[in-house]
Amino acid sequence: MLKVNVGGKTLDGVSSGEISTFEINQEKDQWLIGESIFNGDIVRLSQNQYHILWKNRSYNVEVLETGTADKTFKLLINGQLLETSVKDQFELLLEGLGMQASASTKINNLKAPMPGLIQSVAIEAGQEVRKGETLLVLVAMKMENIIKSPGTGIVKTLKIVPGQIVEKNQVLVEFQ
Repeated sequence: MLKVNVGGKTLDGVSSGEISTFEINQEKDQWLIGESIFNGDIVRLSQNQYHILWKNRSYNVEVLETGTADKTFKLLINGQLLETSVKDQFELLLEGLGMQASASTKINNLKAPMPGLIQSVAIEAGQEVRKGETLLVLVAMKMENIIKSPGTGIVKTLKIVPGQIVEKNQVLVEFQ
């Protein structure tokens, strides 16, 4: 079973405020969307584009973004931008038990993944950072490696400065 949340947005990113939730189940050789049997047709037109016929209606669907880690998708359906999130049966079970499968990662410190030279630092002490935000650039073997935040937190102290050479597993940044 999948539980799907769909929220609408306009093309300029303004939320419509409407969120729909429905379930998708597979029973034997058929798919159920809510209580309805899906007896439509899906044709893949290209890598990210599909054409769907369902309940005598035609839908042109383009997958704009895919967030595989958090199972989110941005879809353009007949010109309307929709953001979806999907939870599978295991995530629903954990949620029912009061646990979160994708709880935000608490970070204590960031260590150097390899030896190298700190080229630049994009954060400062006291700054709040979000998962995936660029923290610094580490040069190793003539390649610039952008080091991103593994989770959300507040920078406690910086243990490095631009131009400093670091060793593998050396603490670069401490978080609160």
